[in-house]
Amino acid sequence: MDQLAHLYHAHIGELNRRVAEICQRENISGLVIHSGQPHRQFLDDLNYPFKVNPQFKAWLPILDTANCWLIANGQDKPTLVFYRPVDFWHKVNDVPQAFWTEHFDIQLLTKPDRIADYLPKSLTSWAYIGEHLDVADILGFTARNPDAVMNYLHYHRADKTQYELECMRRANQIAVKGHLAAKNAFYNGATEFEIQQQYLLEIGQGENEVPYGNIVALNQNAAILHYTALEHVNPVQRLSFLIDAGASYHGYAADITRTYAFEKNRFCELIAALNKVQLAIIDTMKPGVKYTDLHIATHQHIAQLLINFDIAKGSIEQLIEQGITRAFFPHGLGHMLGLQVHDMGGYAHDERGTNIAAPGDHPFLRCTRVLAPNQVLTIEPGLYIIDTLLEQLSISAKQAVNWNTIDELRPFGGIRIEDNVIVHHNRNENMTRESGLVD
Repeated sequence: MDQLAHLYHAHIGELNRRVAEICQRENISGLVIHSGQPHRQFLDDLNYPFKVNPQFKAWLPILDTANCWLIANGQDKPTLVFYRPVDFWHKVNDVPQAFWTEHFDIQLLTKPDRIADYLPKSLTSWAYIGEHLDVADILGFTARNPDAVMNYLHYHRADKTQYELECMRRANQIAVKGHLAAKNAFYNGATEFEIQQQYLLEIGQGENEVPYGNIVALNQNAAILHYTALEHVNPVQRLSFLIDAGASYHGYAADITRTYAFEKNRFCELIAALNKVQLAIIDTMKPGVKYTDLHIATHQHIAQLLINFDIAKGSIEQLIEQGITRAFFPHGLGHMLGLQVHDMGGYAHDERGTNIAAPGDHPFLRCTRVLAPNQVLTIEPGLYIIDTLLEQLSISAKQAVNWNTIDELRPFGGIRIEDNVIVHHNRNENMTRESGLVD
């Protein structure tokens, strides 16, 4: 933890610098960042699992405590108003004592509706950052998530501090342990539900602690891009396994995907070929490269795979122009990663919020940024047999598809391989592979 404390010191300095800059630019006194409030389930007396405001956890790793507030102006020591009620119904968190607490003036709040006593006396020049605009209105904030401030914060979210990079390395190390356990469970005959339980047990995180709902898919379920059903019964024949699962460390996410074949066959060879494509794309990442160009290059690789494995015939250019590669690889190459799985700022051209939309032919691409040092991105090419997309191909395109091969591969569902990569000045750091998940 000593290393993390050292890195955190520089991290909090950078966040204070950013706040000072945007406050001076927009002529505001500072930011009041709300951790959030619980959401009550409809017609019930229970709350949904609490998810903290990402802008709040950027400052400090308080992830499960609602009704907290952070007051920062970039000049003075930030104030943390920590919610600690008198409560015998629920567990009350201890007053924070950790590597980061020395950087904050910590005050204790016992009743959420008394927060006005802890905030600056005049809030007209302060900006509220958070979800609960009704609360901000009652308190007297006139600036609520102002566009100029949010655009600035989102844009700079892509530039990770060394503390953030270390948190993401540790998140990858945790997730890799789960992936290896899940892989063994698959080959040992576990159901989707059992694989999920083994994964969570290995990483020591519950379903509400991991950064997103894990995808654990056997056979044809692997062709459902956001499959989360988790069947309790095994298929008659065990063919393939796709797992898209992550882990959290101090609020930062890992997001990793692997695909396995139960036996050595053509599908197994296709996995190995897509793995080589993924590594080749990662090798081309460097500062100054457009992420959109990486995505388009991936489609060229996918076209070559379709030809090599007799899935479709024609030239690379024809398969792309006819939309055939998009039918097999319909999603984007990846996205920015950090405090959120799909981290903010993926379309931001500058800190003013200029938007660079995804290309018209690739509407699901989640990042159009130019790569720069200290950015963290996922690289996750895929190849799936999705009948609804294949049916939408034009008549001429359908004639280019080898439907016998499709029939052979359909029961396997699909393939996705995803790593988390840091772009450095002169190299790429594949956190996933360097954590031990090499295939």
